[in-house]
Amino acid sequence: MIINLGVKIPKELIAQEPIGRGKSRLMVISENKIYHKKFSEIVEFLEDGDVVVVNNSKVIPARLFGRKKTGGKVEILLIKKIEANTWRCLAKGKLKRKETMIKINDIDAKLIRHDGEFIIKFEKEIDLNKYGKAPLPPYIKKDVPLEKYQTIFAKVNGSLACPTAGLHFSKEIVQNLIKKGVKFVEITLHVGLPTFKLAKSLEEYQKIFKEEAEYLRVTKEAADIINNANKRGKRILAVGTTSVKALETCSKDGKVYPYEGYSSLFIYPGYKFKSPINSILTNFHLPNSSNILLVAAFAGIDLIKKAYEEAVKMRYRFYSFGDAMLILK
Repeated sequence: MIINLGVKIPKELIAQEPIGRGKSRLMVISENKIYHKKFSEIVEFLEDGDVVVVNNSKVIPARLFGRKKTGGKVEILLIKKIEANTWRCLAKGKLKRKETMIKINDIDAKLIRHDGEFIIKFEKEIDLNKYGKAPLPPYIKKDVPLEKYQTIFAKVNGSLACPTAGLHFSKEIVQNLIKKGVKFVEITLHVGLPTFKLAKSLEEYQKIFKEEAEYLRVTKEAADIINNANKRGKRILAVGTTSVKALETCSKDGKVYPYEGYSSLFIYPGYKFKSPINSILTNFHLPNSSNILLVAAFAGIDLIKKAYEEAVKMRYRFYSFGDAMLILK
């Protein structure tokens, strides 16, 4: 165990589908106190000049289903394109051979074992929008369409998982905040393989993040808006752990700098924050996940333990399609 919250999440509290944009519950943590709100009431906690930082990465339909020549089912998760018609991937199914031929609808492909993963070579270019599905986490058993696994901010293709804190926002809530004078700033961080992996130690997580660095982009315009608001003492709210990671990667001494490249940053308790972020909006995460480590680093382990105990007691919905937590400092 990396962080033992001592909280068991009942299976019935693991949300299997979205409840609807803007309709979730919102736990608010402020000055070590916990409040229970509706997500639409987030408008109450932001003022004129505050900045909300959102991730505009778009989930690609990277989940494929095929069959072997024997008829056996195979599930594929594409990780990264290597060259034309060739991808790194994860695969599930009875795959004992080093090489296995499969068919995805009318497209033939070869699966090759490689370093604990697979390489998949398609016979021709594959249209993921036609053949692929949403790469949902394994704890979601329902078949949820891709459009419900995208935030309203999604623009730039590249993520293997949705930056789910953004799912809570509806267009109406965004407009209400803008009318109040709140500014929205978009950054890009493509969610990669680390979000799918649960490690047993900090060292193992550090290795995963180093080997699977994630692409991000923070523009000069975005950095300037955040820095100017911070100078005026305004609230800087990072929506999701991906926005936190992006800003922490390109910040120093409380100032954000433009950046485009890759980040292997892994944030866990004891980490010293460098960005001007003073609030986080996040979901309720899997125990021992890298996401909960980041949130605990920001809010403190004891406070997060208390929050999760309260969430279970109050029957909050957990994980990707669950309810939201707003941490204010």
